[in-house]
Amino acid sequence: MNSPLPISVVIVARNEALTLPRCLQSVQGWVTEIVVVLNATTDDSERIATEHGAKVQHTEWRGFRDTKNEALGLATQPWALCLDADEEVSTQLRESITDFFARGHDQRNVGAKFPRKVWFIDRWITHGDWYPDHSLRLIKRDASRWGGDQFVHERMECDGPVATLPGDLHHYSFPTLASHVAKINPFADLFVAQQQAKGKRFSALAAVLRPAWRFFRAYVMRLGFLDGYPGFYIAWATAFGAFVRYSRLYEAENQRSPDV
Repeated sequence: MNSPLPISVVIVARNEALTLPRCLQSVQGWVTEIVVVLNATTDDSERIATEHGAKVQHTEWRGFRDTKNEALGLATQPWALCLDADEEVSTQLRESITDFFARGHDQRNVGAKFPRKVWFIDRWITHGDWYPDHSLRLIKRDASRWGGDQFVHERMECDGPVATLPGDLHHYSFPTLASHVAKINPFADLFVAQQQAKGKRFSALAAVLRPAWRFFRAYVMRLGFLDGYPGFYIAWATAFGAFVRYSRLYEAENQRSPDV
């Protein structure tokens, strides 16, 4: 058996006992270390992570960016593979990462990105806004950090060249359609907080044009129609999510009691 790669898998999770086993099994045996950072967790996530050989740490939630950076700081290997609990490294992606090190690409790059593919309702989504969704997740720790906004849309930043690898990172983000609908308001909360922190105001033009653009881009320009009815739903739901976010911003700026 080949020696494990010099990688720390880093996972931040909260009450993910149902999804953690699949994620952890996909990285067992070929990476040196698995670090699972839990926040406000009340289910069996800690037991499951420990049984899969992971090091477990509990921390307070400080937003996506800062919490993920704290988790990254707990890794000990020169490289880190940052995963969410509802993701899974496919066989092809594992082979691509192994080849990345075998061919010495780790000496020329400080990171690697790869496509992320979502399972939704009855199929893998391979078009529209959800695919290929290239994600920079394999990084050299001394040249990388999570950046971006404090509230939402955190992104990995690397000080050097980044390779693109074949092979999909599987994402089981929405086990039911209802679970997707339930995410619209929490993301709207984050959007409102983000816009207010930046001092940005509601725009009626943006509230009308952004949703229309999101649907057209996802369904027509990015060929979402090739994903059948799920592709149609995703395009409409993406547009509606944008409409809700801007409407919530309007509400935050204008809501008042009826007796005022």
